[in-house]
Amino acid sequence: MSTSSRLRKLNRRFGSPSIFVRYSQAEDISTRLQDGVNNLPKLVEDIVRASINTGPRGALRLAQGVQAVIGVGGEWLNDLSKTANSSAGVPTQLQLGLISPLYLRKLFERMGATYIKLGQFIASAPTIFPAEYVQEFKSCFDHAPAVPFNVIESILREELGRPLDSIYEYVDPVPIASASIAQVHGARLRTSQEEVVIKVLKPGIEDILVADLNFVYITARIFEFLNPELRRISLVGIVEDIKASMLEEVDFQKEAINIETFRRYLETMGLERQAKAPKVYQHCSTRRVLTMERLYGVPLTDLDSINSLVPDPEMTLVTALNVWFGSLIACETFHADVHAGNLWLLRDGRIGFLDFGIVGRISPKTWTAIEIFLSSFASEDYEEMASALIEMGATEQNVDVKAFARDLEKIFATIQDLDTEIIVATSRGPNARAAVAANVVVDERQMNVLFLDVVRVSESYGLRFPREFALLLKQLLYFDRYTRLLAPNMNMLQDQRITILSNRRIGNN
Repeated sequence: MSTSSRLRKLNRRFGSPSIFVRYSQAEDISTRLQDGVNNLPKLVEDIVRASINTGPRGALRLAQGVQAVIGVGGEWLNDLSKTANSSAGVPTQLQLGLISPLYLRKLFERMGATYIKLGQFIASAPTIFPAEYVQEFKSCFDHAPAVPFNVIESILREELGRPLDSIYEYVDPVPIASASIAQVHGARLRTSQEEVVIKVLKPGIEDILVADLNFVYITARIFEFLNPELRRISLVGIVEDIKASMLEEVDFQKEAINIETFRRYLETMGLERQAKAPKVYQHCSTRRVLTMERLYGVPLTDLDSINSLVPDPEMTLVTALNVWFGSLIACETFHADVHAGNLWLLRDGRIGFLDFGIVGRISPKTWTAIEIFLSSFASEDYEEMASALIEMGATEQNVDVKAFARDLEKIFATIQDLDTEIIVATSRGPNARAAVAANVVVDERQMNVLFLDVVRVSESYGLRFPREFALLLKQLLYFDRYTRLLAPNMNMLQDQRITILSNRRIGNN
């Protein structure tokens, strides 16, 4: 069950935070006490294990947390004092104090990478969180200050174990990008003179993530102990999902494996003239440093630039779809984050797949239901789509197929309303990077709204989907967006040029 699914279920079931300390009157008190006694040793064991795993850094993060609360609390008191003599009264933001959207966002930013990532999650989940919080936390996408270059140099020397000038002819001190957990710099290899990018894990990020997420885990375990109702929607499971996802992002060796797996797929299937993933330079890559071939291109949402690079943007999209669909079956993993920042048209006309931090795998058990879903998605047969989702989801309820189909039709009708006329000026001035970043953020948010709506409605019928399907559905929504921009008259799942590598063409089913 996905993190977002559990959170929505939690939100629906327990609207108010007071539920965490309230026992259900419908249950027998003595039974609860007995369960508490039985579960206490396991709770203590989990707390001790998490505390040992966190180590001294836990105390440091606690101190930093207190300092952050004091800092933001001081800002709140200062702002509150300015309204003391106001006839308009105290604004709602100030009445809520540190739990208001503004001050909670400021607190998250002061707490660093873990909480910035959580802030991004809030901003991307409008069906879970109140609109005021979603709007305020959008700024977390932009809050990623760069680490000074001398610190980056120090990390590179420590990780690679030799002088940098013996590996790189130069490293650009100005980062190409700076995210919450990593920073990317351009460089050139000394021996081969190849242009590369170096992705460097920011200092202390892994320790901070472990300490913060262990604290959140302990809190969740205590909440579940105090109120067993929370076990039914797996509060701890939500935290474990978030923890696993975040910790995987900070292991660049896993990303390197994902990239090489995709490159082998392209080679084996004879697709190297159609698509490309960056080469990984293993001799200058580690768990915290990833050196990759530098690719040059434009996002698939930059229609002007695409028109200048290729005569037929529609065929560019067809190629991208065929390569990606092929990876669902022929590759061990598929790229599961094809937003506009990760899917480019390269200068040589090939499709570039970037950033393999998130990948998915389709199990044979799930594949049959997915094919039916894809067919119904193409033909807009929502009853067949509902049946496929029911087959794929695990539920003990009797689902009203027709009602479910009507709800799905309402959701997918909103695809027509998505803004597909965003043109990115990738190379037309000093603000080009900001334009690309802004487009990626808009792209991500719009897709998340639609994706979460599908999951929310499905879950209201008692359905729980495997993670691989959730990842697949989100990518289909991205590709649907690209289709409406680059080939508005094409049905990506019925077009005879689009092939899914299961010896079936969707349009012939």
